[in-house]
Amino acid sequence: MAHPLHHAESSARKFGGDPSDYQTIHDWFDASKAHMACFTHRALRHHTQGIFEAERVFGLTITNSAGRVIPVRWIGEQHVKEDCQGRIPSMADWFRRIQPEGWMANGHIDLVQAELTSDPRADWIAEVTVGKTILGFKDWVGAHTVIC
Repeated sequence: MAHPLHHAESSARKFGGDPSDYQTIHDWFDASKAHMACFTHRALRHHTQGIFEAERVFGLTITNSAGRVIPVRWIGEQHVKEDCQGRIPSMADWFRRIQPEGWMANGHIDLVQAELTSDPRADWIAEVTVGKTILGFKDWVGAHTVIC
């Protein structure tokens, strides 16, 4: 769907009441559009964890203007299914599709490139021992091939 209003209208048809009963919840699901006007904004809340987060934010239920008590989870599931071709992905489904970039994984604490000795494994072990890195050997070597 193109707009949270359309989701709210769909909720009113499905659960009764007025679209305004549901607007705030649907606005919350789509709030990330303010930062990324592309469907990938959905990675923030359009998944199972996002639905449960909506319950934490809005409560387990709402009472619509027709007096009917509606679980917030139902509203979240409806929103996500309408935007994700009828399925509810997990957060992992979204995260697995993120293309890693170098800036996302620099676990090296020092910001200055260290000069490697003839034994990089010994250098890595030394840094792990004193808590200067949490990287595995392969990632550590990769981090030392570029200036941070």
